[in-house]
Amino acid sequence: MLYLIDASVYVFRAYYSMPPDMLDTAGQPAHATFGFARFLSDFIERVQPDYLAVAFDESLESSFRNRIDPSYKANREPAPEELKWQFARCREFCSHLGLAHFGSQEYEADDIIGTLHALGRRQGLNSTVVTRDKDLAQLICEGDIYWNVTENIRLRHVDIAGHFGVAPERYADYLALTGDAVDNIRGVPGVGPKTAAVLLSEYASLEEIYDNLDALASLPIRGASKLSDKLTVHKDQAFLARQLTEIIRNMPLDTDLEALRCRAPHSQGLNQFFDQQGFGSLLRRQSERLVARWV
Repeated sequence: MLYLIDASVYVFRAYYSMPPDMLDTAGQPAHATFGFARFLSDFIERVQPDYLAVAFDESLESSFRNRIDPSYKANREPAPEELKWQFARCREFCSHLGLAHFGSQEYEADDIIGTLHALGRRQGLNSTVVTRDKDLAQLICEGDIYWNVTENIRLRHVDIAGHFGVAPERYADYLALTGDAVDNIRGVPGVGPKTAAVLLSEYASLEEIYDNLDALASLPIRGASKLSDKLTVHKDQAFLARQLTEIIRNMPLDTDLEALRCRAPHSQGLNQFFDQQGFGSLLRRQSERLVARWV
Protein backbone atom coordinates (compact mmCIF):
# COMPACT_ATOMS: atom_id res chain seq x y z
CA MET A 1 0.00 0.00 0.00
CA LEU A 2 1.20 3.50 -0.91
CA TYR A 3 0.15 6.22 1.56
CA LEU A 4 -0.28 9.70 0.08
CA ILE A 5 -0.63 12.50 2.62
CA ASP A 6 -2.25 15.82 1.79
CA ALA A 7 -0.03 17.86 4.10
CA SER A 8 -1.72 21.25 3.86
CA VAL A 9 -4.92 19.95 5.48
CA TYR A 10 -3.00 18.94 8.59
CA VAL A 11 -0.66 21.94 8.70
CA PHE A 12 -3.64 24.32 8.56
CA ARG A 13 -5.46 22.31 11.20
CA ALA A 14 -2.44 22.53 13.51
CA TYR A 15 -2.03 26.25 12.83
CA TYR A 16 -5.56 27.04 13.96
CA SER A 17 -5.86 24.50 16.77
CA MET A 18 -2.50 24.60 18.57
CA PRO A 19 -1.56 27.36 21.07
CA PRO A 20 0.05 30.13 18.96
CA ASP A 21 2.57 31.15 21.62
CA MET A 22 4.92 28.24 20.84
CA LEU A 23 8.14 29.75 19.47
CA ASP A 24 11.39 28.35 18.09
CA THR A 25 14.84 29.49 19.25
CA ALA A 26 14.78 32.37 16.72
CA GLY A 27 11.46 33.63 18.08
CA GLN A 28 9.47 32.38 15.09
CA PRO A 29 6.08 30.66 15.58
CA ALA A 30 6.38 26.88 15.75
CA HIS A 31 2.91 25.68 16.72
CA ALA A 32 1.84 24.53 13.25
CA THR A 33 5.16 22.77 12.79
CA PHE A 34 4.76 20.98 16.11
CA GLY A 35 1.17 19.96 15.39
CA PHE A 36 2.03 18.60 11.96
CA ALA A 37 5.14 16.82 13.26
CA ARG A 38 3.08 15.17 15.97
CA PHE A 39 0.38 14.13 13.49
CA LEU A 40 2.89 12.69 11.04
CA SER A 41 4.88 10.86 13.73
CA ASP A 42 1.70 9.40 15.21
CA PHE A 43 0.56 8.31 11.77
CA ILE A 44 3.81 6.55 10.87
CA GLU A 45 4.05 4.85 14.25
CA ARG A 46 0.47 3.64 13.94
CA VAL A 47 0.50 2.53 10.30
CA GLN A 48 4.16 1.59 9.80
CA PRO A 49 3.98 2.13 6.03
CA ASP A 50 6.47 0.78 3.53
CA TYR A 51 5.70 3.45 0.92
CA LEU A 52 4.64 7.00 1.75
CA ALA A 53 4.81 10.47 0.19
CA VAL A 54 3.79 13.88 1.51
CA ALA A 55 2.41 16.53 -0.85
CA PHE A 56 2.54 20.25 -0.03
CA ASP A 57 0.66 23.12 -1.66
CA GLU A 58 2.98 25.88 -2.86
CA SER A 59 0.91 27.24 -5.75
CA LEU A 60 -2.06 29.10 -4.25
CA GLU A 61 -1.62 32.00 -6.69
CA SER A 62 0.65 30.50 -9.35
CA SER A 63 -0.83 27.19 -10.47
CA PHE A 64 -1.85 26.55 -14.07
CA ARG A 65 -5.48 26.77 -12.93
CA ASN A 66 -5.00 30.45 -12.11
CA ARG A 67 -4.02 31.04 -15.73
CA ILE A 68 -7.12 29.20 -16.93
CA ASP A 69 -9.35 31.24 -14.61
CA PRO A 70 -7.87 34.14 -12.60
CA SER A 71 -10.83 33.97 -10.21
CA TYR A 72 -9.88 30.44 -9.15
CA LYS A 73 -9.43 30.47 -5.33
CA ALA A 74 -9.40 34.27 -5.45
CA ASN A 75 -11.83 34.25 -2.52
CA ARG A 76 -9.13 32.97 -0.18
CA GLU A 77 -7.03 35.21 2.03
CA PRO A 78 -3.26 34.93 1.46
CA ALA A 79 -1.54 32.65 3.93
CA PRO A 80 0.11 34.57 6.78
CA GLU A 81 3.87 34.85 6.48
CA GLU A 82 4.32 32.99 9.76
CA LEU A 83 2.36 30.07 8.30
CA LYS A 84 4.47 30.04 5.11
CA TRP A 85 7.55 29.90 7.34
CA GLN A 86 6.15 26.89 9.15
CA PHE A 87 5.24 25.09 5.92
CA ALA A 88 8.94 25.17 5.06
CA ARG A 89 9.80 23.76 8.49
CA CYS A 90 7.25 20.97 7.99
CA ARG A 91 8.98 19.97 4.76
CA GLU A 92 12.30 20.04 6.60
CA PHE A 93 10.83 17.71 9.22
CA CYS A 94 9.78 15.27 6.46
CA SER A 95 13.36 15.19 5.21
CA HIS A 96 14.72 14.40 8.67
CA LEU A 97 12.07 11.70 9.03
CA GLY A 98 13.29 10.02 5.85
CA LEU A 99 10.10 10.66 3.89
CA ALA A 100 9.60 11.64 0.26
CA HIS A 101 7.92 15.04 0.03
CA PHE A 102 6.92 17.21 -2.92
CA GLY A 103 5.73 20.71 -3.74
CA SER A 104 5.30 22.71 -6.95
CA GLN A 105 4.74 26.30 -8.03
CA GLU A 106 2.85 25.07 -11.12
CA TYR A 107 0.72 22.24 -9.78
CA GLU A 108 -1.27 21.74 -6.60
CA ALA A 109 -0.86 19.08 -3.95
CA ASP A 110 -3.89 17.32 -5.44
CA ASP A 111 -2.02 16.95 -8.75
CA ILE A 112 1.08 15.65 -6.97
CA ILE A 113 -1.06 13.05 -5.20
CA GLY A 114 -2.85 12.21 -8.45
CA THR A 115 0.46 11.66 -10.23
CA LEU A 116 1.92 9.55 -7.42
CA HIS A 117 -1.31 7.57 -7.25
CA ALA A 118 -0.98 6.81 -10.98
CA LEU A 119 2.68 5.83 -10.46
CA GLY A 120 1.68 3.41 -7.73
CA ARG A 121 -1.03 1.81 -9.84
CA ARG A 122 1.41 1.27 -12.71
CA GLN A 123 3.59 -0.62 -10.24
CA GLY A 124 0.68 -2.68 -8.90
CA LEU A 125 0.24 -0.75 -5.63
CA ASN A 126 -3.07 0.44 -4.25
CA SER A 127 -3.09 3.79 -2.44
CA THR A 128 -4.53 5.26 0.71
CA VAL A 129 -5.14 8.98 0.26
CA VAL A 130 -4.90 10.71 3.64
CA THR A 131 -6.91 13.93 3.49
CA ARG A 132 -10.09 15.79 4.38
CA ASP A 133 -10.33 17.32 0.89
CA LYS A 134 -13.37 16.07 -1.01
CA ASP A 135 -11.70 16.78 -4.38
CA LEU A 136 -9.30 13.87 -3.88
CA ALA A 137 -12.20 11.41 -3.79
CA GLN A 138 -12.03 11.33 -7.60
CA LEU A 139 -8.77 9.38 -7.44
CA ILE A 140 -10.12 6.39 -5.53
CA CYS A 141 -10.10 3.15 -7.53
CA GLU A 142 -10.88 -0.42 -6.56
CA GLY A 143 -8.51 -1.38 -3.75
CA ASP A 144 -7.80 2.22 -2.71
CA ILE A 145 -8.87 3.99 0.49
CA TYR A 146 -9.87 7.60 1.11
CA TRP A 147 -8.94 8.20 4.76
CA ASN A 148 -9.98 11.26 6.72
CA VAL A 149 -7.82 10.52 9.76
CA THR A 150 -9.15 13.43 11.81
CA GLU A 151 -12.73 12.15 11.73
CA ASN A 152 -11.74 8.49 11.32
CA ILE A 153 -13.65 8.17 8.04
CA ARG A 154 -12.34 5.45 5.74
CA LEU A 155 -14.01 5.09 2.35
CA ARG A 156 -13.48 2.42 -0.28
CA HIS A 157 -14.30 2.90 -3.93
CA VAL A 158 -17.78 1.48 -3.39
CA ASP A 159 -18.42 3.93 -0.51
CA ILE A 160 -17.58 7.17 -2.31
CA ALA A 161 -20.93 7.66 -4.08
CA GLY A 162 -22.89 7.28 -0.86
CA HIS A 163 -20.67 9.80 0.93
CA PHE A 164 -19.97 12.40 -1.78
CA GLY A 165 -22.92 11.97 -4.15
CA VAL A 166 -21.40 10.25 -7.18
CA ALA A 167 -18.79 7.63 -8.03
CA PRO A 168 -15.15 8.74 -8.04
CA GLU A 169 -14.90 8.57 -11.83
CA ARG A 170 -17.62 11.20 -12.14
CA TYR A 171 -16.71 13.49 -9.29
CA ALA A 172 -14.82 16.09 -11.34
CA ASP A 173 -17.85 16.36 -13.64
CA TYR A 174 -20.13 16.61 -10.61
CA LEU A 175 -18.18 19.59 -9.24
CA ALA A 176 -18.10 21.17 -12.70
CA LEU A 177 -21.91 21.13 -12.72
CA THR A 178 -22.54 22.19 -9.12
CA GLY A 179 -19.58 24.52 -8.78
CA ASP A 180 -17.38 24.65 -5.69
CA ALA A 181 -17.64 27.71 -3.46
CA VAL A 182 -14.53 26.69 -1.50
CA ASP A 183 -12.38 27.07 -4.63
CA ASN A 184 -14.49 29.87 -6.16
CA ILE A 185 -15.51 27.69 -9.10
CA ARG A 186 -18.74 28.62 -10.83
CA GLY A 187 -20.74 25.69 -12.08
CA VAL A 188 -24.05 25.78 -13.92
CA PRO A 189 -26.55 28.05 -12.14
CA GLY A 190 -29.61 26.09 -11.09
CA VAL A 191 -27.84 22.73 -11.09
CA GLY A 192 -27.44 21.61 -7.50
CA PRO A 193 -26.05 18.42 -5.98
CA LYS A 194 -29.25 16.39 -6.42
CA THR A 195 -29.68 17.36 -10.06
CA ALA A 196 -26.01 16.74 -10.82
CA ALA A 197 -26.17 13.34 -9.12
CA VAL A 198 -29.16 12.28 -11.22
CA LEU A 199 -27.52 13.48 -14.42
CA LEU A 200 -24.35 11.55 -13.66
CA SER A 201 -26.24 8.43 -12.69
CA GLU A 202 -27.81 8.52 -16.15
CA TYR A 203 -24.76 9.66 -18.13
CA ALA A 204 -21.10 8.84 -17.56
CA SER A 205 -19.58 12.27 -18.15
CA LEU A 206 -20.13 15.93 -18.90
CA GLU A 207 -19.65 15.14 -22.59
CA GLU A 208 -22.40 12.51 -22.52
CA ILE A 209 -24.79 14.90 -20.81
CA TYR A 210 -24.26 17.49 -23.51
CA ASP A 211 -24.67 14.85 -26.21
CA ASN A 212 -28.12 14.06 -24.81
CA LEU A 213 -29.63 17.45 -24.02
CA ASP A 214 -32.87 16.63 -25.84
CA ALA A 215 -33.50 13.68 -23.51
CA LEU A 216 -33.07 15.54 -20.22
CA ALA A 217 -36.67 16.73 -20.00
CA SER A 218 -37.81 13.16 -19.29
CA LEU A 219 -35.51 12.65 -16.30
CA PRO A 220 -37.01 12.54 -12.79
CA ILE A 221 -35.62 15.95 -11.87
CA ARG A 222 -37.52 18.96 -10.63
CA GLY A 223 -37.45 21.57 -13.39
CA ALA A 224 -36.24 19.02 -15.95
CA SER A 225 -38.00 20.86 -18.77
CA LYS A 226 -35.68 23.86 -18.35
CA LEU A 227 -32.51 21.91 -17.66
CA SER A 228 -31.40 21.69 -21.28
CA ASP A 229 -31.62 25.47 -21.66
CA LYS A 230 -29.58 26.08 -18.49
CA LEU A 231 -26.87 23.70 -19.62
CA THR A 232 -26.77 25.15 -23.13
CA VAL A 233 -26.40 28.73 -21.92
CA HIS A 234 -23.63 27.81 -19.51
CA LYS A 235 -21.83 25.17 -21.56
CA ASP A 236 -18.52 27.04 -21.77
CA GLN A 237 -18.64 27.71 -18.04
CA ALA A 238 -19.23 24.04 -17.27
CA PHE A 239 -16.29 22.84 -19.35
CA LEU A 240 -14.07 25.59 -17.96
CA ALA A 241 -15.03 24.43 -14.47
CA ARG A 242 -14.12 20.86 -15.35
CA GLN A 243 -10.59 21.99 -16.24
CA LEU A 244 -10.36 23.32 -12.70
CA THR A 245 -11.94 20.39 -10.86
CA GLU A 246 -10.13 17.57 -12.64
CA ILE A 247 -6.96 16.41 -10.91
CA ILE A 248 -3.87 16.03 -13.10
CA ARG A 249 -2.36 12.56 -12.97
CA ASN A 250 0.69 13.01 -15.18
CA MET A 251 2.45 16.17 -14.02
CA PRO A 252 6.24 16.26 -14.45
CA LEU A 253 7.58 14.66 -11.29
CA ASP A 254 11.12 13.34 -11.08
CA THR A 255 10.62 10.29 -8.88
CA ASP A 256 10.03 6.57 -8.91
CA LEU A 257 8.43 4.08 -6.58
CA GLU A 258 11.69 3.24 -4.80
CA ALA A 259 12.08 6.91 -3.85
CA LEU A 260 8.76 6.67 -2.00
CA ARG A 261 9.95 3.86 0.23
CA CYS A 262 10.11 4.88 3.90
CA ARG A 263 13.65 5.05 5.22
CA ALA A 264 15.24 5.33 8.62
CA PRO A 265 14.87 8.80 10.16
CA HIS A 266 18.04 10.87 10.50
CA SER A 267 18.47 10.80 14.26
CA GLN A 268 21.06 13.58 14.54
CA GLY A 269 19.16 15.84 12.16
CA LEU A 270 15.94 15.27 14.06
CA ASN A 271 17.54 16.15 17.39
CA GLN A 272 19.02 19.33 15.96
CA PHE A 273 15.64 20.18 14.42
CA PHE A 274 13.87 19.61 17.74
CA ASP A 275 16.44 21.82 19.48
CA GLN A 276 15.91 24.64 16.96
CA GLN A 277 12.13 24.37 17.20
CA GLY A 278 12.14 24.18 20.98
CA PHE A 279 10.27 20.87 21.02
CA GLY A 280 10.35 18.82 24.19
CA SER A 281 10.65 15.15 24.99
CA LEU A 282 7.35 13.87 23.49
CA LEU A 283 8.47 13.98 19.86
CA ARG A 284 12.02 13.00 20.73
CA ARG A 285 10.88 9.77 22.38
CA GLN A 286 8.59 9.07 19.48
CA SER A 287 11.34 9.67 16.94
CA GLU A 288 13.58 7.26 18.87
CA ARG A 289 10.90 4.58 18.49
CA LEU A 290 10.68 5.31 14.77
CA VAL A 291 14.46 5.05 14.39
CA ALA A 292 14.38 1.75 16.29
CA ARG A 293 12.06 0.31 13.63
CA TRP A 294 14.99 0.15 11.20
CA VAL A 295 17.59 -1.10 13.69
